Amino acid sequence: MSAWIHRHRTALLVYGAGLVAYFAASGRRVPHPSRAPHFIFLADAFLHGRMALAGNPPNDDDWARLETLTLKDGHNVRGQFAAGSPTTFVTTRNESLTVKPEDIAARKSEWHVVFPPFPAVVMMPIVAIAGLRTNDVIFTIFLAALVPALLVGLLRRLRELGLSRRTPHEDLWLVALFGIGSVFYYSSVIGQVWYTAHAIACAIMVLYAWASLEARHPLLAGLLVGLAAATRGPGMALMSTFFIFEAWRCRRSELVRVLAQMAAPVAAIGIVLAWFNWTRFGSPFEFGYHYLVIRWQPRIQHWGLFNFHFLSRNLAAAFVLTPKFINKAPFVQLSRHGLSLLITTPALLYLLWPRERPVIHRALWLTVLLVSIPTFFYHSNGYVQFGYRYSLDYMVFLIMLLAIGARPLTRTFRALIVAGIVVNLIGAITFDALDGRMWFDPFFPAE
Repeated sequence: MSAWIHRHRTALLVYGAGLVAYFAASGRRVPHPSRAPHFIFLADAFLHGRMALAGNPPNDDDWARLETLTLKDGHNVRGQFAAGSPTTFVTTRNESLTVKPEDIAARKSEWHVVFPPFPAVVMMPIVAIAGLRTNDVIFTIFLAALVPALLVGLLRRLRELGLSRRTPHEDLWLVALFGIGSVFYYSSVIGQVWYTAHAIACAIMVLYAWASLEARHPLLAGLLVGLAAATRGPGMALMSTFFIFEAWRCRRSELVRVLAQMAAPVAAIGIVLAWFNWTRFGSPFEFGYHYLVIRWQPRIQHWGLFNFHFLSRNLAAAFVLTPKFINKAPFVQLSRHGLSLLITTPALLYLLWPRERPVIHRALWLTVLLVSIPTFFYHSNGYVQFGYRYSLDYMVFLIMLLAIGARPLTRTFRALIVAGIVVNLIGAITFDALDGRMWFDPFFPAE
């Protein structure tokens, strides 16, 4: 035990520092569960043998509703009325029926959590003890602090394999860049279903990257890919790209066997998710997003969840949104769509000028590209957010690219990291506490 503590002392210290940083920034949020405790309700449902909530949700924020109608002709239909139409009923089989109020003998609603279920599974032991009073803010903080600590081990592994020339001291700068100098900071301190999922997914990604180096742990890598998809959605399966490249690079003579080992747990988890969706919504590919009771449901029904129509909005949110400066209090206003990555994490600019390009350079960039593409075509850009939070789906790989790029940590480089820390500290403290005067949306409306 003493040898293990000695070897991992830096990671343990980073974990402690992360807890301090996240609890301090969370402040007033710590005593109470967040306003979006969806995973707590889903975990409670699982513990009671259900897939739907026992009753109505605690608020109207991103819950899905299915209705079962008993018609006077004796038929039962299950689905949801189309947005804006009181008589067009769309069933879970995607059939459109005309159902007038006088045709309905009885109706029953059931509420569901649409977000992929693995975070709820992780929370089940705690919810079994504390029930619906479980504090998801504290849970998220303790889990999020693991990510920078795990990142210490990943960066050290890159150095041991000769892929990174960074010193341990420089690695800590990159860990700080991720942990408190990116949107991971504010995402770690507020609880809420979206951010709990981000924290768990980031921990999975660090472990996955470690397992994928030289394709040494194919079963573990496959398990982690599957769990990432069960946390942030099927698009996360695209991060398997990095493992495939590593298998080709280092284990080419046994490529088929290694890829089969990696694919097996991915397929198994995919089957479980498909069954979960089929049982709830009648389709293996429907997580329930089409049944969300939200004001932009017409947008989803018209354009779908993914469409070229959303590309310009998402690219703007990721790269060009800036604050607005005004000549009266509060003097600075932010878009609800968030701030550009170049403002929240300006040190990422050094990705454009690497000094070295080790063998994993292209594989990491291709992984980032493939994982990011679905988010750029998604109907939502993360609204409401302080910064572009979907970048967390590949931020771990960007940190790896900074590590292997060998660009010296000059004063300018470190100044940009510190600038990101300041910006994200402000976001971590103030996000969800800003009044209406702080927001503006000059580029596009919420819808």
